[in-house]
Amino acid sequence: MGFFGKKVASVKAEEGAEVELEGIGKVKIARLVDCVGDSCPRPQLKTKKTVQEMADGEVMEIGIDNQSSMEILPTMVGSFGAKHLGTVRVGNVWKVYIQKGA
Repeated sequence: MGFFGKKVASVKAEEGAEVELEGIGKVKIARLVDCVGDSCPRPQLKTKKTVQEMADGEVMEIGIDNQSSMEILPTMVGSFGAKHLGTVRVGNVWKVYIQKGA
């Protein structure tokens, strides 16, 4: 078992998966990262690993329920070669949207 346990770092999003982000419009989602139940630094490590696997311009959706991890991700993704597009709260989970190479 690796650092990420039995959960994979990310999966490809379903064909046609999109989200409407305020001030940006519709964005196609390429990758999904499940960080629900994870605490620091696991969400940051999963995000960095996924950014490295993505093509420039692709967008990932990170599902996260740890508030401190959610707050730090937007400030650190620039060091991963990515840009924070927005964060939306859905129930007890935040969905953080990151674009590579932007």
